[in-house]
Amino acid sequence: MGIIAWIVLGALAGWVASIIAGTDARQGAVANVVVGIIGAFLGGFLMSLIGKTGVTGFNPYSFIVAVVGAVVLLFVYKAVTGRTV
Repeated sequence: MGIIAWIVLGALAGWVASIIAGTDARQGAVANVVVGIIGAFLGGFLMSLIGKTGVTGFNPYSFIVAVVGAVVLLFVYKAVTGRTV
């Protein structure tokens, strides 16, 4: 995927994940992009552990993988630090 596609997918996935994790009001647009992109990598890694494919492009499956990874990232961050993003 191109850099623009990663940014768009990351922004959307990070935003949805921040709503699910309850950090939307405290998390800005740049944090959404960063969380979404890192979440896409994390989600791809987690999916590879169970024998599935990770992010394969700009499609609904990749979006779900990225959101799952971003939600895991936000919950782990909140558990480790005791604070939100």
